[in-house]
Amino acid sequence: MRGFALVGALVAGAALTGTPGTAIAAQDAGPSAAQVGATAPVNWGACTADQIRGVPADQAKFYSCARYRVPIDHDNAALGTIDIAMLKRAAKTPDKKVGSLFLNPGGPGGSGFRMPIGAANYFQPQVLDRFDLIGFDPRGVGASNPLKCFTTQEDADDVFGAQVPVPLSRQEISGTLAAYRDYGRFCKNNAGALLNHMSTKDVVRDLDKMRAAVGDRKLTFVGFSYGTLIGSTYTSMFPKQSRAIVIDGNVDPALRTSDGVQYDRERARGFEIALDAFLRKCAQVGPKCSFSAGTPREKFDEIRDYLRQRPIKLPDGSSYDINTFTGTVSGVLYSPTSFPPLADDLQALYNAIHPPSVQTQTAQAVELKVLRSGVNGRADANPDSPYVGDDSYFAVNCSDKKITIKQEKVPEIAAKWEKESPTFGRYQAFADLAGCPVWPAKKPDVYRGPWQAKTDTPVLVVGNYYDPATQYSFSKRMANELGNARLLSVDAFGHCILGDSLGVDKVTADYLIDLKVPANGQVFQPNVQPFETTA
Repeated sequence: MRGFALVGALVAGAALTGTPGTAIAAQDAGPSAAQVGATAPVNWGACTADQIRGVPADQAKFYSCARYRVPIDHDNAALGTIDIAMLKRAAKTPDKKVGSLFLNPGGPGGSGFRMPIGAANYFQPQVLDRFDLIGFDPRGVGASNPLKCFTTQEDADDVFGAQVPVPLSRQEISGTLAAYRDYGRFCKNNAGALLNHMSTKDVVRDLDKMRAAVGDRKLTFVGFSYGTLIGSTYTSMFPKQSRAIVIDGNVDPALRTSDGVQYDRERARGFEIALDAFLRKCAQVGPKCSFSAGTPREKFDEIRDYLRQRPIKLPDGSSYDINTFTGTVSGVLYSPTSFPPLADDLQALYNAIHPPSVQTQTAQAVELKVLRSGVNGRADANPDSPYVGDDSYFAVNCSDKKITIKQEKVPEIAAKWEKESPTFGRYQAFADLAGCPVWPAKKPDVYRGPWQAKTDTPVLVVGNYYDPATQYSFSKRMANELGNARLLSVDAFGHCILGDSLGVDKVTADYLIDLKVPANGQVFQPNVQPFETTA
């Protein structure tokens, strides 16, 4: 539900907070290579105007920035170091400060550097009063030595442009697999030593050093989506250094790190569960949902099946294809506030393939709001323009997930998944599986359990019933797999919930500040259900 909980398709286009050595060049780089064995303190300094853009002038005094140096390989200092970009929002009442609260937005590959700036959107005011909020870009992400597989944007556009999200023909399938092989070759040639040190275990060891470097004896942490794997890995590796850990929109850590193929298969099912719930909700609310006439489930399936055969020609002369449709619907399921315009767009597409005269007029009057066609082909750029992205999504996933299949098995797997998850099965198979079998990282150091370590305070596990990206059963499994946890369930749509359920927000504030542990098994409501409006 929160915009910072990212999926891989969104990560590739995420805005960077800066580049190493430039965006935060004014700050002290932290400990030298010779000091990495010790825990040197973070040296905070003034942030640049760009780093705190959007912050009111009278609030700028609360912010400071730093770069903190960590080893590329925590077990081999000879490989050198990288710098982690950090931003701190100081506690409003420092005399009552509890400590530091570290934040991660998900991804993997989400930039967490600026998260403290928008923290009022998902935390109660007393949390902002009592904690220094600390955002950071994990290793290989954003301004923290971004892992780059390409030297030019043109090379990246050529490779990514050849990856068809929902490949159906033999030519599309073979071309997509070849493009992922090209991706792997570029990464092998350009990514450098960091390529083999991008696992969540590496991130967690960085986080533990940062925890000590800001002077906290124990970690207080809130992680969303992929950030729940960071949180659960930390509590498993460092249970006695874990103070209060909140994880919202949970992965299944045991399955994700032991059987990546099955995990991604279940991710596809999660999107189908969320889609079906959206369509049932649409039918339930009636005219509040513009797609409710008739049977929304049957109408949606007809649109999807039509698109699998040919693009839909829209009245304005443009066309709409299965790739844009599938990717955009999956993204919209993250945010229930987008459900009404999604319903409008679905009805417009349905009208376009059922053109009685009155409906044709309606379709011509409607411009797609959230299902707009994307731009195909590579971006318009100057020759040899520098690559502005990073490739941390695959670098982390292909390290953490245990995927042992050969790439040539992906089409067969996609066909199987498509039968059980007709909208998202093929899409997830190619998005999540096609790249890792040809990813060039060699024997990354990965934490694969055990997960049962007992923290002094239970971990707070929060899960929505209809979360598309991390289905609710994952949160239940997370709570069962950890050695000491409390599950908070929310009868809500969307990915993650903090900031959108007052009941959860209040419980979370009491937990973070006073270590007040809520009763297990509570079910909360969101502030607003889909197709409802606030008073």
